[in-house]
Amino acid sequence: MPTKTSRRAAVAASTPDTAPAVKRDRTHYLYIAVIVAVALGITVGLVAPDFAVELKPIGTGFVNLIKMMISPIIFCTIVLGIGSVRKAAKVGAVGGIALVYFTIMSLVALGIGLVVGNILEPGTGLAVTDAVKDAGHAQVDAEAKDTTEFLLGIIPTTIVSAFTGGEVLQTLLVALLAGFALQAMGPAGQPILRGVEHIQRLVFRILAMVMWAAPIGAFGAIAAVTGSAGVDALKSLAVLMLGFYTTCFLFVFIVLAALLRVVAGMNIFTLFKYLGREFLLILSTSSSESALPRLIAKMEHLGVSKPVVGITVPTGYSFNLDGTMIYMTMASLFIADAMGTPMSIGEQIPLLLFLLVASKGAAGVTGAGLATLAGGLQSHKPALVDGIGLIVGIDRFMSEARALTNFAGNAVATVLIGTWTKEIDRGRVDQVLAGQIPFDEKTLLDDGPADETPVEVPEQGGEKELAKA
Repeated sequence: MPTKTSRRAAVAASTPDTAPAVKRDRTHYLYIAVIVAVALGITVGLVAPDFAVELKPIGTGFVNLIKMMISPIIFCTIVLGIGSVRKAAKVGAVGGIALVYFTIMSLVALGIGLVVGNILEPGTGLAVTDAVKDAGHAQVDAEAKDTTEFLLGIIPTTIVSAFTGGEVLQTLLVALLAGFALQAMGPAGQPILRGVEHIQRLVFRILAMVMWAAPIGAFGAIAAVTGSAGVDALKSLAVLMLGFYTTCFLFVFIVLAALLRVVAGMNIFTLFKYLGREFLLILSTSSSESALPRLIAKMEHLGVSKPVVGITVPTGYSFNLDGTMIYMTMASLFIADAMGTPMSIGEQIPLLLFLLVASKGAAGVTGAGLATLAGGLQSHKPALVDGIGLIVGIDRFMSEARALTNFAGNAVATVLIGTWTKEIDRGRVDQVLAGQIPFDEKTLLDDGPADETPVEVPEQGGEKELAKA
C-alpha cells in the first residue's frame, strides 16, 4: 500500500502542473494583449494621426518576422507529407481539385461583387481632382507581373533562392520535387525525412516565440492604418466601405457556410471559433500572410492530412483570393461611376475576367489588391486610372476585409478538399472543434517522440495513416 499511495500522491502532485493549463493561460493573456494593443492603436491613430503613421515600421517589422517563417514551414510540411505517401497520384489529385475549386470560387466572388456593386452604385456624385488623378497614376508603378512572367517566375533561379526570395509558389515547387524524390528513394530517404521533421519542429518553435511580439506589431499596424485613413476619408467613402464589408460577409456566411455544411457537414461558426486567434492576428496586421504558418499548423492539428494542407493552403494564398476578387469588382464599378463613365454589363464582364487573370500575376506583391487594380485598369481601361486615387486613402482599411475573406476562403477550401479526397479524420475533427484536443500554442505541433517519422506506412491506407500523424 505505501507504494500505491506514494504513486497516487505523485500523480496528484503532478496534475496541477500539467502543461495544457499553463499554455492556455499564457496564450490567453497574449491575445488579450493583442486586443488591447488594437484598441490603443485605433485611439492613437485618431488622436495623433501624424505620429501614428510613423509607427508603420513596427507593424511591418512584425509581419516580416512572420513572413520569414513561411517558406521553411511550407517546405517541411510538403516534404514530410509527400515523402510519407506511397501513391504519388494522390498529390496530383489534390492539386487538380484545388485549382478547379479556386477558379470556380473566384468567379462566384466576382459575380457577387458585380451584383452588389451595380445595386449600390457607390461612386456616384464624387469629384475627381488633379490630386486624386496624380495619386491614381502613382499606383500604376507598382511591380505587377503579367501572366507569362508570373508562370515563369514560379521556377526559382536556384533551389536556395526559392527560400530567400520570399516567393511562396517557388518554395511550393521545390518542396513538391523534393517530396517526390524522397518518395522514390524509399527507405534510403528515411534519414532525410527524419532530419526535415526536426527542422520543422525548430521552425514552428521559432514561430511560437515570434508570436509574443504580436501586441507590439498589432499596435503599430492598426495605428498606422487608422492614422493614414483618417475620419474624413472614412466618412466620404463610407458607402463603398460598408458595401464591400457587407459583400464579403455575405460571401463568407452564405456561400462558404453553405458549401461547408453541405460537403463537410460542418458549422462555419465552429470552424471560425477554432481559428479565432488567426482572425484576430489578421485584423490587427491587415495581412492574411501573417496567419499562413498558423493556418497550416492548425489544419493539420484539425485532422486534414499533410499533403492536402501543404498543397491547398500555399496555393490558395496565390490563387484563391476571394476577398481580392470582390474588392476589384466593387472598386472598378466605384471608380467608373465616380468618373462619370459608368460601365455597361457588357463592359464590366470582360474587365473583371481580365482582372481575375491579372490577380494571379500580382500574387505576393505587397498591397496586391490596389496594385493589381491599378495595373489591370492601365492595361484594359486606362481612362479609369485617374479615379484610383479616390480609394488610395482607405485601401489599407479595406484590406482588413480583403485579408479576412481570403483567409476564411482558404480555411474552408482546406476542409472541403480534404473531404473530397477523403484525407480528413472526421473523428479527430469533432474532438478538436469540441475542445477535447487543444492546440499546442507552445510548439504549434502535435509533438510525439523526437525520433519518430511518418514513414514506413503500408501500401493500403498509407494516406490515412498520414492524416493521423
